[in-house]
Amino acid sequence: MTDLNALPTAAVLGATGCVGREVCAALGRAGYDVLAVARGPRPDLAPHAFHALDVAAADPAALAALLTTARVEVVVNATGGWVSTEEAMHHAHVRLVDRLLAATALMPRRPRIVQVGTIHEYGFVPDGVPIDERVEPNPTTPYARTKHAGSEAVLAATRAGEADGVVLRAVNVCGPHTTRASFLGTVMAKLAEASEASEASESEGLELTIADARRDYVDVRDLADAVVRAARAPVVGQVINIGRGEAVSMRELVSLLVSASGIPPHAVRERSARVESKGGGWTQADITLAGRLLDWRPRIPLARAVADMWATDRAVRSAAHGRPAD
Repeated sequence: MTDLNALPTAAVLGATGCVGREVCAALGRAGYDVLAVARGPRPDLAPHAFHALDVAAADPAALAALLTTARVEVVVNATGGWVSTEEAMHHAHVRLVDRLLAATALMPRRPRIVQVGTIHEYGFVPDGVPIDERVEPNPTTPYARTKHAGSEAVLAATRAGEADGVVLRAVNVCGPHTTRASFLGTVMAKLAEASEASEASESEGLELTIADARRDYVDVRDLADAVVRAARAPVVGQVINIGRGEAVSMRELVSLLVSASGIPPHAVRERSARVESKGGGWTQADITLAGRLLDWRPRIPLARAVADMWATDRAVRSAAHGRPAD
């Protein structure tokens, strides 16, 4: 007998990552039971149920059984990363999606799939051009190509009536638990090192290399809110861009992070560099469709996002060293 009082269940793949952990929290606040899935657990995923699994290597029948037993109605694919080999990216971005689609096809009731893609699937665009969903994807890097292949697999299965999927193409994220493998994460790590050296009276200042680029950044908590809305919205087979809808200079972002760190601005020396990243020199998402289909808009200002990013990282560092965070 079906329990009419049971909460809907959502499975989050990649639940221990920056995006995944915020999606778990947002789904929980929205009234879902959450099944967190990742290759290894983190203690701060409580109170969510956790299942350790490499989905890309899983047997589809076993994955289908797991999702069916948990009565999963929504699957969010928040997995992946870009600091790795192309083979590893294919494993995380393509093979995983293939296994997921094979699994959901075996389920008696197919769940909604929310695929968290990337704005980089569109490839490079000229400076000043907002990217809307009509732009033809032209991914040019291994990261963008493999992410796009995963997104296209979800869309193709949905067009064929074999899945119920929607793709969110997200811009770069910032906010709590931003990975140190990202640009802002790398800068944050250097600022943390300089801050600790300053506390020990060993600081010689800090030199940062900053490209002359402008990019769209969104707080990861705003992205998580968009995921929850996509899980519930009556949109199928749709690509929706998620961002702040504004291109911010990398120098402005770094300045916000320096301010959050408390390091005197005069202690930071900037060097210019060519743009050699996966995002090119310009990204700005057109988020009109997200507003229309999901009733979504970004709410967290960048200054707060960056300040919370620093505060969270400092708390993690303090905990690792067994001392209280300021």
